[in-house]
Amino acid sequence: MLSSADISEPEIKNLESGRVANFTIATNENYTNAKGEKVEQTEWHRVSAWGKTVDIIEKLLTKGSHVAIE
Repeated sequence: MLSSADISEPEIKNLESGRVANFTIATNENYTNAKGEKVEQTEWHRVSAWGKTVDIIEKLLTKGSHVAIE
């Protein structure tokens, strides 16, 4: 499961095979490295969704929304 407090603005496309929503989410990992320094590492994940999920994304998600993806 990915949980994010920051997403990009979803991009909705109409294709011949149906609709698709594309966006990115940021996840953060906090840890202490071998030198004892606190480190925050951010990773960006590309997400695509199809079908009825696109309708939900279109209605509920905007840039900066909180989201969990399983």
